[in-house]
Amino acid sequence: MSDNEQRDQSQAPAEPVPGPQPEPIRFFGTTWADHDNGYALRRAGVAAGSLAAAVLGAYLLRLAYEGLEIGDVGPFLSISVVVLFAIASSIAFAKTWESFGRRPRPSSDEAALKGLKAIGFIGSLVAYFLRSLSEAPGEKLRRAEYESAVAEFARRRSARTGNPAARRSKRRK
Repeated sequence: MSDNEQRDQSQAPAEPVPGPQPEPIRFFGTTWADHDNGYALRRAGVAAGSLAAAVLGAYLLRLAYEGLEIGDVGPFLSISVVVLFAIASSIAFAKTWESFGRRPRPSSDEAALKGLKAIGFIGSLVAYFLRSLSEAPGEKLRRAEYESAVAEFARRRSARTGNPAARRSKRRK
């Protein structure tokens, strides 16, 4: 191979793909768009991983509860801790499930709920597990956005009819 051929190949810029590109999803990248490159295996892995993490988290919470029992803190505190984690987990489940179907508004209370969602992490993990049984979490929302962007791009591209400078100007009567 000559030096010129090598230089041409190394300096050849990668051609950008025209049109909108799919937004990557955590753990899936852009494989959700065409369900390729191990998409089904990734979904199974995410489902198994989130379920395993939820079970491990529940086990750790059980150990913490047993620690409270050993410490003999009383029934009020023991029941309060269980109720707190149950409420936090249900709120985290609901908010995580909602986030798969819509984008949060910029002025929403999502930032204020981060601590509550961290406490109720089991609810978030269960929501992630349940959603990953049917699709990549957030796929439906991103697919709708991507398909509307592709349709809008195609509509804009088809409206173009050539070089506007080459058009004849309209004659006035």
